[in-house]
This record gives sequence, C-alpha cells and structure tokens, in this order.
Amino acid sequence: ISVGDGALDVPSPQLTRIGKIVEKYILSTSKIENVSVKQYVIMPNHIHLIILIKPTINEYIDDLNNLGTSKAPSPTNEMIPHIVSTFKRFCNKEIGENIFQRTYYDHIIRDKEDYQTRAKYIYENPKRWFYDELYKE
Repeated sequence: ISVGDGALDVPSPQLTRIGKIVEKYILSTSKIENVSVKQYVIMPNHIHLIILIKPTINEYIDDLNNLGTSKAPSPTNEMIPHIVSTFKRFCNKEIGENIFQRTYYDHIIRDKEDYQTRAKYIYENPKRWFYDELYKE
C-alpha cells in the first residue's frame, strides 16, 4: 500500500518519471516467491519499504527444532541484500544512471508494536517532508 491513499490529511507525493520507475520495481518485488511489500513510500530523495519474507516450510520446521536460539530468520540474511541490489540495478538501468547511495538501512521487525511504529512512520513521512533539510520549494 503506498502513501496517499485518498486520506485528506496525508499529502500524496506526485511521482516523477524516476519515481514511477522506482514504484514499478517496488511493486515487481512481490513477484519473488515468498516476498511481499507490505507498505512503501517514495519521497523526493529516499524511499521506505516494509518487506515481508515468508519462511518456507523447511525453515519453519528448522525454527521449531531450534527453539530458544536468538538468531535472525535465515531468509532475511540472504534475501534482503539480494532484493535491494536487484531493485537498485533494475532501477538504475532503466533510469540510465545510478541514483542510489551504496548502502541502505534495514531493520528486522520482530513484533506487532514494532511493525505498527514503522508503518506509521512510513505513512506519515510525506507530512514531514517540509521539515527535511533537503526540502526545496
């Protein structure tokens, strides 16, 4: 779900040609098996995404067999870097130049409260654009 869903109090970013390309590849991420984009926002100088990676049955069984371990889910360790690098590569190729910084910030959401906090941040991000240090009228 993108920001700007018709609510009157939430600004709806107007996507440029580059923004539309970025959105196309965000949406195509859901074509990857066991991956879905739950929420996103495309801002003038950055994007936010919540990506859900569903465990396979074998990973689920492995987790049940290893109760008590405090490790990140294995699909996250492998999938997120692959998804991000592929996303950036496809966007850059279609745009014709590199528009992304080399690194990115990721966070594993571990519970409902964490999810709600991050989803709210993404939803309200357009409201805060005016206060961004890179904002220009």
